[in-house]
Formats: sequence, structure tokens, C-alpha cells
Amino acid sequence: MKVTILTEHEIRSCVAMDEDAITVVAEGFSRMTEGKATVPPIMRVDVPEHNGEVDIKTAYVHGLDSFAIKIAAGFIDNRDYGLPTGSGMMVVVSAKTGFPQAILLDNGYLTDVRTGIAGAIAARHLAKERIETAGVIGAGIQARYQIRALKLVRDFKRLMVYSIISEEVDIYIDEMKRELGIEVVKAIDYEQVVRQSEVVITTTPAREPFLKAEWVHPGLHITCMGSDSEHKQEVQVDVFNRADRVVCDRKSQCFRLGELHHALEAGVISEQDEIIELGELTSGRKPGRQNDDEVTICDLTGVGVQDTAIALLAYRRAIDKGLGVSFGD
Repeated sequence: MKVTILTEHEIRSCVAMDEDAITVVAEGFSRMTEGKATVPPIMRVDVPEHNGEVDIKTAYVHGLDSFAIKIAAGFIDNRDYGLPTGSGMMVVVSAKTGFPQAILLDNGYLTDVRTGIAGAIAARHLAKERIETAGVIGAGIQARYQIRALKLVRDFKRLMVYSIISEEVDIYIDEMKRELGIEVVKAIDYEQVVRQSEVVITTTPAREPFLKAEWVHPGLHITCMGSDSEHKQEVQVDVFNRADRVVCDRKSQCFRLGELHHALEAGVISEQDEIIELGELTSGRKPGRQNDDEVTICDLTGVGVQDTAIALLAYRRAIDKGLGVSFGD
């Protein structure tokens, strides 16, 4: 048995925010919706003393030779120590023997990519074809990856950004201006971002919802990706009353963890409502946005098929390049 160890630097040289990543993650969503993937519930370990959590996600896509098991940590208090709030690794396992094939020491990079890519897929199907202004709430890692991903599918000229940590916004603005070559504006509050943007992405660990229904306007698309556990919430539940089309990555998971969980609990939606899974869009089973006046919303909680898809892309490219250190027979 031979196991290959890949470093973050090597993985970064193999996988980027690009169309190839969109293709493999979209295929994962399609296969899940078609019933061709085994996706167990998320295992989560909360560490309240240090404001942290560790999640384990995985999925086997039927017919593939391998799948991935991901261990991802999020510790908000790491900011106090000058450390990243997120970290992680992935293990690639043979679907034929169950033996490990590779350990991907990506330090959370692949999770950042696949999460951003899910946002790109949502925007490709749900945002207006032509937008001038995008908005992001939050100024952390996912605020960067989500906007990079959005730029892959929509050519916007202006970005509004707001975060409760003002100094992080200033750093974010400088970085994104240089990287994307667009106007980046520091908003005065949440409301300004929502009212003045055609696409809004929420990327915070908020426990009290801040996005209000009264700010929603015709043509708006919202991607909310911060609510990945029961106690997190970014969107007030009555926002769903304003939506013409509601989409999520996986209904059973979002009903338990996501923004949909809170809307369901409040009686704003029911499990029988027309809520579309992202894989139904990627597979062509259901349509996305139908006109420029529709209000659309996508709830992303992160699904194991994304991790298997992006891990196998990294692993195969690394093997083709002869990267990594291998141990065993």
C-alpha cells in the first residue's frame, strides 16, 4: 500500500479558481441529485471554549475509483493569535479497497476553492446575465473566494463591501482592487450593500440575522454561505417571502443547518415548497433565473460531493506532475 503526501504549495500548483474546478464540482452536484452519490450526514465537533468547530465531510460518487474524507476546522478566536480562522486536510481513499491513497495537507485551501466555486455555479444559473454592481458582506477568506468565483461567471465593474471589522475592509479593498481591477467601495452598512447591488453574497459567521426583506429589490440574487451550523444565521426569515426562486446545495442538509433551517422553523417555508437543489440546475432538470425581475436566493452549507470532486482533481493532477512524497510499498 502506497500513500502520497501532498503539501499545500503542491496542491495550489494543481488547482485554481477556474472553469475546470467549476466543471468537476458541478458534476458532483448533478450526480448527487441524480441519486448517484452516497453523502452521509456531517459530523461536527464543537469546541465552545475556543469558539471553534471541526467538521468531517465526505461523499462517494458512484463509479469513481476514489473518494475524499475532509477534516475542516474553523476557530474564530484564531484572529486574536494572528492565525487563520480556517484550516483542514483531506484524505483520498480507494473506493475499491478502502485503503488511503493520499493525504492532502491543503490547510483548508481546497475547501476555500470548492466553496467559492459553489457560489460561482449558483450565480451562473441565478444571477442576471448582465450586472454592474456586486456586493459582499464580510471581508474574510470567503469574501475573497466568492468574489473571485463570481468574476468567473459575471463581468461586473463595481463591488460594494461591508464588514463589522472596519480595518479588515480596508485591507480587502486594497487587495481586490489590485487583483480584479475594479472599483471597490466601502459601504456604510448592510443596507447599502443590498440596495445598491444586483448580486449579494453573505460570508459571515453571524448568529443574529442582518439581511432584511425590506431591502430586497427586483432582480436581486443572494447567495448566503455563512450559515453552516444550526446557531448561525445571516438572513431574516421573511426574506424568503420575497424570493421567486429558492435554491440550496442539499435540501436535507439545509433544512437542518442552513438559512432554510431557520425559515422552516419559523413556518415561512415548508419541506413541500418548491425548493430547488443546485444539482437540479447543473443537470438541466430545472431552470434557473427566468427573467431580470426575479428575486433569487441560494443557501449553501457545503456538501461532501464538492470535497470529493475538488480533492480528486488535485490528486490526479499532482500524480500526473509527479508531485508529492510517497510512503509504503
